Parts: sequence; structure tokens; C-alpha cells
Amino acid sequence: MTQSNVAYQVMWNRLISVVEEQAQALVRTAFSTSVREAGDLSAGVYDIQGQMLAQAVTGTPGHVNAMADAVAHFIRRIGRDNIFEGDIYITNDPWEGTGHLHDITMVTPSFHRGALVGFFACTAHIVDIGGRGFGADAASVYEEGLYIPIMKFAQRGEVDQTLVRIVRGNVREPDQLIGDIYALATCNEIGHRRLIEMMEEFDLADLTGIAAFILDNSRRATLERIAALPRSSATGEITMDGFDTPITLKVKVTVHDDRIVSDFTGSSGVDKKGINCPLVYAKAYACYALKVAIAPEIPNNAASLAPFEIEAPVNSIVNAIHPAPVALRHIVGHFVPDAVFNAFDQIVPGLVPAEGAACLCNFQVSLRPRSDGRAPADARRSEVLTFNSGGSGARPEHDGLNATAFPSGVMTMPVEATEHAGPVIIWRKELRPDSGGAGQQRGGLGQFMEVGAREGHEFDIQAMFDRVHHPAKGRRGGGEGAPTTIVQDDGSKMNGKGKQFVAHGRKVVMAFPGGAGYGDPKDRGAASIKRDLARGYISEETAAKIYGLSPSDIAAVQSAVTKGEDV
Repeated sequence: MTQSNVAYQVMWNRLISVVEEQAQALVRTAFSTSVREAGDLSAGVYDIQGQMLAQAVTGTPGHVNAMADAVAHFIRRIGRDNIFEGDIYITNDPWEGTGHLHDITMVTPSFHRGALVGFFACTAHIVDIGGRGFGADAASVYEEGLYIPIMKFAQRGEVDQTLVRIVRGNVREPDQLIGDIYALATCNEIGHRRLIEMMEEFDLADLTGIAAFILDNSRRATLERIAALPRSSATGEITMDGFDTPITLKVKVTVHDDRIVSDFTGSSGVDKKGINCPLVYAKAYACYALKVAIAPEIPNNAASLAPFEIEAPVNSIVNAIHPAPVALRHIVGHFVPDAVFNAFDQIVPGLVPAEGAACLCNFQVSLRPRSDGRAPADARRSEVLTFNSGGSGARPEHDGLNATAFPSGVMTMPVEATEHAGPVIIWRKELRPDSGGAGQQRGGLGQFMEVGAREGHEFDIQAMFDRVHHPAKGRRGGGEGAPTTIVQDDGSKMNGKGKQFVAHGRKVVMAFPGGAGYGDPKDRGAASIKRDLARGYISEETAAKIYGLSPSDIAAVQSAVTKGEDV
């Protein structure tokens, strides 16, 4: 049956809704708060060749774009002759999945009328995979947790119980992890059911026609956007804290007739600690940066991503190979877009934002009964992971977003959900005034957080921060964002990365970084300055010294705030 372009467009939209329902099913059924509350996941549908046709809107670029390459690895490892109806495949391979052992990717073949018609895949971040735990302290991937090669979780509907026992025996939160694995499997099954409903509705025997329509149109639309750009190249770089020593990402972006190449030659080498980034994850964020800059409305699929190519020397920080430690690969990966933007801004000025917080402001708390005295009977061990964000960089026409993750896109976890996960207390969580870089457009604000444990507990905190020594830089005359700080409540300094002990009764006080400003602060409108002052985003001192607001205007704003009037 020949389908019209209108029918194919309807099917394309339907596929996007199918994978979004797939993702939402994972959000509803996952055990991990990182999935349920922060949306740290991805979901997609693929053709029989392993090419991604559609991805869910819910999810992160690192997961989705890395997972775009994963299904082909599954097909190769499992073997086409060994793919059966009722199968479910699994891995957490950092180099053939999404970059570290703490992400589990599951792939399910989809059969219709007895024939293989495609695949569904999904990924979720899990709270624990054994080993040293989630953090940068390991010296090799072997220390970072249990490795699951690409293999069958289920064959013809029968779950491999031996695999289940091995997994349960090697992790700190076995019920939570096995629950997440089953949630991933269910997520793919829901996608499969909706796909079959669509195929029956449109009387499709396979996905060949719709796949060609999606990929051809996506490729053509993306190439048109690239063709409209100047044929030019530029180099950008960015420096981040690293673990013990600073790391530099250097990238040369070159626009060709039919592709854009990001070459990371000159970037720092592999680090001895677990902040290294496999190429698949660096590629995911390099592609994302350019795609959102020039073709944000074109849906993500194999064809719309293909023209964005990446090159990086083997054993560089963005092309770490086995057995490099990679647990916190997201820290380096989240800096990739800012490095790319620093180059692309020279090719197409006035399009990309200033630098932001970049990497997520995550920490994991490993709680246990106090060792320096008698612990209450209800004291218990627990692992609590929480995702948090600094400010995003200001944009050419808009302020940066406060406490909003860019480029990862995951949500900040609510205090209530974090405290429900274990005996942890979030004593303070609020926006950080004056942390957004000054500019014609102001950078987004970071936030303050203060964390402790319930009575009778001590804990290790695994810090996963950056921007302590290298705050976000402004663009076109904009000011820097505020740096990250981390101390204990007695003033003891703490490191931005690594596992650190916190004694019973002590708290950790953190200030997360702000995004940088865009444009000269002298060009910021008076109404915007007054609004920021009224909302508490900037102090009176900043309003006066940086933005030049007069004492009378400052007094008028404060009077209006006191009276509850609009500014």
C-alpha cells in the first residue's frame, strides 16, 4: 500500500508520541529518584538496521544522542540470527552504551505478524552499580562497579535469573536496581504495543516506508540549515577544574557544504581519576550544541544527527578508552557545548549563549549509623543521590535561566523526594543572589544548599562539582558567573570532587555557580535592573556599582517591595 506524505507525517508525529509515552512509563515506574524526579533517561524507536527514527522529548541529550549509536552495537553483539520475539537485551557498557557504568540501556526487538520490524531502546541512570560508588575516585573502570556486557536479560520471554542473582549480589541497593531494570523492560514493551497499534491502524507490514520518509526529510532539512551557514572554521576552548589539575577542552569547528566537524585535537589527555569522557558521550553533546544552535525544531533521529561529526585523539579527555575511569564522564561532557559555542560564536555571531554552570551540581550521600557514639535503633545505611543545577548562561536576547540545567536538561530534584529516599536533611535550598553574571542580559542564578543527616547518622558525601576555580565566562562584554563553593558548617574547606567524610552533627554548605552575562552591563534596561532588585536576584550594591542604578531608584524599589506594589 502506497502512503501519501500527509499520512507519513501523521505517522511520524505518532511515533514521537509513542516514544514519549514510552519515556513517561519509565518515569512512573522507575525506583530511582534520578529517573522519577529528575528525568535522567532516554527512550527511542529504531528501524531494523538500528537507525533511530524518533526519540522522546523527555530525557537528556547525553543519553538520547549516545543511545542513537547503541542499538547497532546490540545487533552486532547479539547477532541477527539470535534475535527472537520476547527477547530483552541489556548493557551498561560505557563505550557501547551511554558513557559510564551507572547507566543501564535496554533494547527490545519489536515483532509484527511474526517478522522483526524494529527495536525499542531506553536508558536510565541508576543510583548504584557497586564498586566504589558513584564518584570520581576510581583509577580504572574496574573499580567503578559491576560491568554488564551486551547480553540477553530475557530470551523468548524468560528472564535470566542467574544474571539477576549476580546483579543483586554486587550492588548496595539491589531491590531498587532490579526494580529499575524491570521498569526499563516495561517501558520498551509499552512502546512496542503502541507501535503495533499504529501499524495495524495504517495497515503497515513493516516500517520501511515511514523510516525512509523520516530519515530523508530530516537529512534534507538539516543539510539546508548547514548550507545557509558561512563556510568557515574557528577555534574555541574552555578550562575547567578537573580533579587535581585543570583540564582544557579545545575544539576547532569547521562548516563544510554538507556537514559540521568538531575537532578536539589539543584537548587535555586522559585524567587519572574518573572524570574521563568516552567519545560516544562527547559526540552526543557536541552534536547537541550545534543542532540546537542551527536546527532546534528538526526532530532528533539518525539522519538529523549524522551531519554533525566529531574528531578527537585517542586517550584525550573526550576520547577515553577502556579501562579509563569514566564514572563522572558527564562533568567533562557537559562542558563540551560551551567549548563548541565559544568557537561557533566566531562563525555566526549573536546566536549562542554565554557560558553557564555547565555540569550538573550533583552529590551522593552515603549514610550510616554514627561510629563516634551510640546510634538509635532506627539508624540505617542508605544511598541518596540528588541532582541540582547552577545557572545557565545569558542568551543574546534573554536572561539566563535560574538553577536550570543546561545542557543536560534534567530537572532539579525536589527536597521532599530527596529526603524520602533516605535519612538525609536538606536544611536550605534557595536561589543565590548576585551569582548571575552581569550583562545586558543577566546570567541565571545558582543556588544555595545545606545538607545534613538525621540524628544518629554520619555520612560520606561524594562531591561532583566544577566551576570552583573556573567560573563561567561572559560573552560580548558580559560578566562572569559566581564560582562554586563547598565547606562544612564549621568553616572547614571541602574539595569540589571526591568522597569526603562528614561527622555526626555536621552539615555541608554549598553554593552552586551562576551563569555568565551577555553584552555590556551598561546596556541593561533600567526596568530589568529594578525588577532584579525587587526579586532579590541582585543586591543594592550590585544595582549601584555594576548597573549604575541611582540611590533614589533603589529607594523607590525597596519602598515598593515593602508596600507589596509592582515595580
